[in-house]
Amino acid sequence: MITDQLAKYYATIAQQYERVYDKPERQEDLEVLRDKVADVLEGHTVLELACGTGYWTEVVAESAESVLATDINDEMLALAQARGLPDNVTFAKLDAFNLPDDLLGKFTAVFAGFWWSHVKREDQDKYLKQLRSKLGKDILLVLIDNSYVDGSSTVIARTDLEGNTHQFRTTEAGERYEVLKNFPSDSHLRKKFAHSAREIRMKRLEYYWLLSCRLK
Repeated sequence: MITDQLAKYYATIAQQYERVYDKPERQEDLEVLRDKVADVLEGHTVLELACGTGYWTEVVAESAESVLATDINDEMLALAQARGLPDNVTFAKLDAFNLPDDLLGKFTAVFAGFWWSHVKREDQDKYLKQLRSKLGKDILLVLIDNSYVDGSSTVIARTDLEGNTHQFRTTEAGERYEVLKNFPSDSHLRKKFAHSAREIRMKRLEYYWLLSCRLK
C-alpha cells in the first residue's frame, strides 16, 4: 500500500507538481516520450495508475480508445479533472498498491507514469503479480519514469539495505519529506520483468525511460 508519507507529499505539492516538466534541458526528451506513449497506447482501453495532475492522461487520451485515470489523492484528481480532457477520459479514486477485484477484462492496457520508481525493490515481483491477477493475462503494461542525471535530478540522500534509493524533498512551505525514488538500469528492469512479462521493449533517453511489455 502507498505510504502515508508519500501520499501526503504528493498532496502537498500538487499545485507545483508540473514544474518538473518545465526544465529546459528536458524538453527534447519529453517531446520524444510523449510521442512514444501516444503511439504504444493507440487504440487501447487504458487504466492509468497514479495519474497525478493529468499531464500524461492528456497524452494517452490523444490516441487511446478510452482512459480511466486514477489516483489516491483528491488534490491531484481535482487538478486532473480541471484540465478539460476529452470525453474518452473518466476518473476514479484508487490506490495503485491495492487494486479492486472488479477490473478483470475491462482494460487492454495499464499505464503508470513515474510510479514504478516508488515501488520498493523487494515488493516489485509481488506488485507485478497483483497487476496480472487483477487485470488479466496478456494485458499491455507501459511504464515511464526518470533516469538519474547529475545536476538535474534531486540528489540521492541514502540507499537502504534492499538497494532502494531515497531523496529528501522540501516543499515551498519548508516541509521536508524523504521520498523513495529508484533509478533502475535497463538490465535490472529486463531481469525484473523476465519472469512476469514477455515482449519486453525498452527505450532509454537521457532523462527518462519507457518500458512496455505483455504480462504473462
